[in-house]
Amino acid sequence: MTLPDSASHRPGADRTFQVDLRGLVDLLSHHLYSSPRVYLRELMQNAVDALTARHALEPAAPAGSFGIRLYADRSVVRVEDDGVGLTEEDVHTFLATIGRSSKRADGIAEQRGDFIGQFGIGLLSCFLVADEIHVVSRSARTPGAPAVEWRGRGDGSYTVRALPASARPAPGTTVTLTPRADAGEWTAPARVQALAHHFGSLLRHPVTFDDGSGGPAVPVNPEQAPWARTYPTPGARSRALAAYGEEVFGFTPLDTVELNLPAVGLRGIACVLPEAVPAGRRHGHRVHVKGMLLSEQAEEILPDWAFFVRCVVDAESLRPTASRESLYEDDTLAAVRDALAEQLRAWIARAAASDPELLHRFLQAHHLSVKSLAVHDDEILRMLLPWLPFETTDGHCTLDEFSRTHRTVLVTSSVEEFRQVAAIASAAGLGVVNGGYTYDRELVHRLPEIRPEVSVADLDPATLTAHLDPVDRETELAAAAYLAQARDALAVFDCDVALRAFQPASAPALLVDSREARHERTRSRLAREQEGGLWGDILGALQQEAPRAQLILNQLNPLVRTAVAIDEPELARTSAEALYGQAALLSRRPLRPAESSLINRSFLDLLAHALRKDS
Repeated sequence: MTLPDSASHRPGADRTFQVDLRGLVDLLSHHLYSSPRVYLRELMQNAVDALTARHALEPAAPAGSFGIRLYADRSVVRVEDDGVGLTEEDVHTFLATIGRSSKRADGIAEQRGDFIGQFGIGLLSCFLVADEIHVVSRSARTPGAPAVEWRGRGDGSYTVRALPASARPAPGTTVTLTPRADAGEWTAPARVQALAHHFGSLLRHPVTFDDGSGGPAVPVNPEQAPWARTYPTPGARSRALAAYGEEVFGFTPLDTVELNLPAVGLRGIACVLPEAVPAGRRHGHRVHVKGMLLSEQAEEILPDWAFFVRCVVDAESLRPTASRESLYEDDTLAAVRDALAEQLRAWIARAAASDPELLHRFLQAHHLSVKSLAVHDDEILRMLLPWLPFETTDGHCTLDEFSRTHRTVLVTSSVEEFRQVAAIASAAGLGVVNGGYTYDRELVHRLPEIRPEVSVADLDPATLTAHLDPVDRETELAAAAYLAQARDALAVFDCDVALRAFQPASAPALLVDSREARHERTRSRLAREQEGGLWGDILGALQQEAPRAQLILNQLNPLVRTAVAIDEPELARTSAEALYGQAALLSRRPLRPAESSLINRSFLDLLAHALRKDS
């Protein structure tokens, strides 16, 4: 750490920052890194970068000639590499100065894209599990330089000394940690081996692990990434990628989409989830940078609409944040996100063109995700809109199936409106689609772009009532007194009453009342109550002619035929209230308090009337 000299006390003199290393380590552990386990990733990452620099120094060296060796028993954790190493001057410059990366030395700055780490603070993460870091290194750039030892302690002090050549015969670096007693969870041999595989399974340099038991070292990354291997057949490749996705994510993919962006050196797979996920829920994706696992929860690699896949990718040119646990949002990441989105679109297009069974299973599980994409993507809209499932008066079916029998498609503006009219519209032969779900109404209105022979219109209550058969004049006159009593009883709900004949005959009444109409009536009522005040003037200015609800009684229903024959005024009112309450319940919309009270009251009144009659 740099301490101020006596000159810094002179007035106006430049001063140097003082660093409390313990406070800095606490800051790293609680705010920069997600878990103490990252200490091993940082050590492996430094080793990989050292190997990258060694290969740049000796480009003729055979692939795999330099590697990383991990060792852990109950007393120490050791990471050894055959990398470029450090001289004593390098140690003073880079290991003892926080924030300065050794990758800046000797002209390496121009090659920063070849390294995983960029920030020069990774070694400090070791203080999350140990109070002392012991480094022995020998430089490959300066073959005649002696090996050098550096010991850094958690209190901010360090020592450096030169060692005889026998202490480190070959170039490279060895970092040894003596774990604290409270760090056993992260430094036990089995945990170190698991973390090494977790972070380094896709590294391009050979990595081995030795648990100190005397047995042979175990390869951490014995195979290449599955997309980098060769396979005898395309089917074998597809099965291998699916098996890898299942191993990583724990589910059998519906399909795997191979991802390849040569411009940024990105390769990987997207695993299509076999089951639906909640709308808007985003899954984290596994992102490796140059083989080292960066993040398991990188949401930003794909657009929001792609929540039907989970990805594992390895990239060369993506930029990590300071913690190296997520991706830095820049133009490169935005371009990668757009390019991966295009590859997912291409997979959907291939399924639509050549694998209808796969497309059917995909849409069954993820139709909402595809609908969200189709709203903004004309190509997906043209390919898939006819095959997307919707709730209709013919049941759940695709628009292609529905439009074959209904050249005029009516669409409701809400789920509530659809439930009110579905049974009656179906019996009347009207084709109605529930447009109340997210994206559905907008998408149905675009159907004529793909099927020009089909017309689409919003459902108007007048359209529905026009398809209900009028009753004959004699029946209408006979029911006039009852209808007058019913209108009077339901005036409090701004509800008109009419008598029609329609199927199914089991439906006694239909309540036609949209949400917009109820809001308008509420605004009118508030305007009347606030008449003369500021709010009354404002609401009055907004007021339109308040549309009325309409209770349509079904003359074909036995209950209605009995009700319209009632000549006792009080019982007629009660029966009308009961029919209104039943129709409101059948609409499945939330009941207003006054409606709930009416249903209870009408039931009790009918029960009381029946008891009086029996007595």
